[in-house]
Amino acid sequence: MTAELVRGQNHTLPQTRLEIRVSAGTPVVAGATLGDERGTVRGVEWIAHPGSPQLPGLEVSQQAAADHRLAVDLEALPVGAHRVTVLLALPVGAGGPARFGAVPAPFVAVTGLDGAEIATFTLTGLDAESAVSALELYRRQDAWKVRAVGQGYAGGLAEMLADQGVAEATGLAGSIQEAVTRGLARSVAPPPRTHGGDRVRHATGSADHRPPTPPPAPGPPEPLTDPATAPQPHTAPGPAAAGAAADGPINYAHPRRQHAAPPSPPPTAPPAQPGQAAQPVAGDATGWSMDERLYNQIWGMFEDLARAVAAYRSAVDFAESRMDQELDRALSDPRNRIGGAGDRAREAARAKRDELTSRAREALDRDLAQLAAEAAVVEPALPAAYAGWGNPVWHAHRVPMEIPMALRIGDLHLPERTDLRVPLLVRLPLERGIWVDSGRTASEAAALMDTDRLRGLAVETAVAHAARLLAVYPPGEFSVHVIDPAGAAAGPLAPLVDAGVLAGPPAAGAGGVASVLAHLTRRVDLVQMAVRAGAADSLPPDLDTGEQLLVVNDFPHGFDDRAVTQLRYLADEGPAVGVHLLMVADREEASAYGPVLDPLWRSLLRITPVADSHLADPWVGHAWTYEPLAVPPGSRILEQVLAAVAAARRAAGR
Repeated sequence: MTAELVRGQNHTLPQTRLEIRVSAGTPVVAGATLGDERGTVRGVEWIAHPGSPQLPGLEVSQQAAADHRLAVDLEALPVGAHRVTVLLALPVGAGGPARFGAVPAPFVAVTGLDGAEIATFTLTGLDAESAVSALELYRRQDAWKVRAVGQGYAGGLAEMLADQGVAEATGLAGSIQEAVTRGLARSVAPPPRTHGGDRVRHATGSADHRPPTPPPAPGPPEPLTDPATAPQPHTAPGPAAAGAAADGPINYAHPRRQHAAPPSPPPTAPPAQPGQAAQPVAGDATGWSMDERLYNQIWGMFEDLARAVAAYRSAVDFAESRMDQELDRALSDPRNRIGGAGDRAREAARAKRDELTSRAREALDRDLAQLAAEAAVVEPALPAAYAGWGNPVWHAHRVPMEIPMALRIGDLHLPERTDLRVPLLVRLPLERGIWVDSGRTASEAAALMDTDRLRGLAVETAVAHAARLLAVYPPGEFSVHVIDPAGAAAGPLAPLVDAGVLAGPPAAGAGGVASVLAHLTRRVDLVQMAVRAGAADSLPPDLDTGEQLLVVNDFPHGFDDRAVTQLRYLADEGPAVGVHLLMVADREEASAYGPVLDPLWRSLLRITPVADSHLADPWVGHAWTYEPLAVPPGSRILEQVLAAVAAARRAAGR
């Protein structure tokens, strides 16, 4: 039976190989320290954190995420370690909340390797704290126990580490946050919370520990709880080990969602036959419009896929671990090392491993099949902004009068089923710039490609994204500037130039670079001053207040120190006032500038012109393969779209 702990309470641990699961509702840093009999941490070698995630008997996540799984083997800890303290902290400088009082109360569970919960603890009562000692596992008279701690620190990681006796706590806290920042640079930002809530699975193996409270959505006001203080459902995925069929089929009807009904209800699936899952329907999530419902549904598919695969991988790891334990026990008896007893023990352990793995795969295949069926229904129903270039909706596309919620910039998939792809959507207006990596990445596709061809594909990718942005904004409300210092991208840029949709000719040479950067920097400065002073009417009449996109090719060629400083300024300050970056660059070539450019790269969402496994989800941190959106061979859709943009601008007198 699960022990639901309160602050200060303890509970005996029945086993020594454990998982500690954290569900926070917002990305947090998870780490752990080892302490001696007095609770003192002897040095940095006794601290597991994202920059150094593994210690003997202990492993933590390498990035900030809303959900974490910490692996603990108490028998494998270093000699002299009598305590394991689990630490949580909010990322610094990531644009998220700065105190735990502004986020849902974190939930921590200690489980066995089979997923069965031993003890749980909800960290309530936090306010100004940005770091917290969640719980500790400690040895008492040759037995291990867990204690709910919940001690918060307003001074963050540095104060918490210093309290545990860590020398140079401030420097170590800084290095941990730096490692987290690097990890967040590759993470796909979760969507803003909407009243669509969480997609729900029927499960017999886990239950919600907190009532789901829906956060607010864009649109007309409705009586909903503030998301900063609302409790969130415990949705940490449980492994499908030992009982791989714990998770039931995906429930597309979402019966446990609680929300104020939007003006127009979402479409509903036809009633399912007894014993069968409900059929998926495009737009079955809640929202004030079909676009919003589809947006929420796509992100629900993304999260469902991440959690289903996490459960499967956890089950496989458990099966392997159990087989190793059984083999160790069997072969530790000298009598089993001779004759056929040892062989029979190996066969039995492997057969049990195969059975557990097979059951986990069956559960995964069931969920993947339902998600594939949902994708097959959703994809044809997507509006142009969410659709791939091959979708017929682009052939009937007309430049809209309002911007959509989001824009599709590629697809994501996992190796468990590569044909099941989820659209990668980014909110509009862009909250983060984009970097198209033109260098040789770790992907096989990039390694086998000629350098010049790879660079050409990178520019073509940037052009396609610029075209999509132009196509989904009302006429004249989005402008594109291009910097091509050496004129190396004349060919790929031709569709934009020929259509006449650029704000001016591509800037070349040092003078062109300086002119464009000065123009956009001035715009950022003026709009910022007007906003701060509440005097938008005082802006110069010649200032374009529409959204601006700066496409920079072949960075850092043609950029001096002043230009680099201006570019970093645009990356930091531009998005808030409508100026966005789309960089095409090889990170290795730019490394000559040293660490001065690191903040620039971290502020951008890195994508690639070829398939590459480099993005991470915000829930369990899988490495997802990103597939860029490709224009079908022989298609003229890009030119048709840009021609429609140009025609709409002429008709609007822009």
